[in-house]
Amino acid sequence: MNAQKAVALEDFCKSLGHSFIRFDYTGCGNSEGNIKECTIGKWKKDVLSILDDVSEGPQILVGSSMGGWLMLLATIARPEKIAALVGVAPAADHFVTVFNQLPLEEKKAAEEKGEWKLASKYSEEGFYTLPYSFIKEAENHCLLNSPIPITSPVRLIHGMKDEEVPWHVSMQIADRVLSTDVDVILRKHGLHRMSEKDDMKLLVYTIDDLIDKLTTLG
Repeated sequence: MNAQKAVALEDFCKSLGHSFIRFDYTGCGNSEGNIKECTIGKWKKDVLSILDDVSEGPQILVGSSMGGWLMLLATIARPEKIAALVGVAPAADHFVTVFNQLPLEEKKAAEEKGEWKLASKYSEEGFYTLPYSFIKEAENHCLLNSPIPITSPVRLIHGMKDEEVPWHVSMQIADRVLSTDVDVILRKHGLHRMSEKDDMKLLVYTIDDLIDKLTTLG
């Protein structure tokens, strides 16, 4: 909720007179809950709760990394509440994809231990410890193996130097969604978090352009 991109976008939206909602998923950031007890399904319910109980009118959903995956899932569940989508390094299917690429021995070890250590330079320990049950539950929410029933405008921004989620994932999403209004913007030197000054400018510009387009259509 206090990430650079979220704060910058709120400031931008307020400057235009638009409302903006930012929140942390259960067990993340300022939200209560134990992250080890969370699942993709529970976090999807968090997004739906915001859409159902807090927001008013069609929304432009902005999701970064895992938030990009949840953004897609929420849109499929509540298409009438979504005006457009903006994904920043969207990590659709990410945990499942990485786990499935492991050698068979490592997969078996994770199943026996009941947990899996996912390497990440964004963790102080150098990895995130995920329950094996988290991976199995996440398999229920994978999107990239079939058409994605989303018809809203979609904008995807991805850094080509992203070492966490390959930029090809954005290309896969663009190919799978049913929407015909889809743009993929690749930043040649962009990293996963896309939080450099020029990255933020691009994100703000992309949302500004979408607001203009939706206002004109409306």
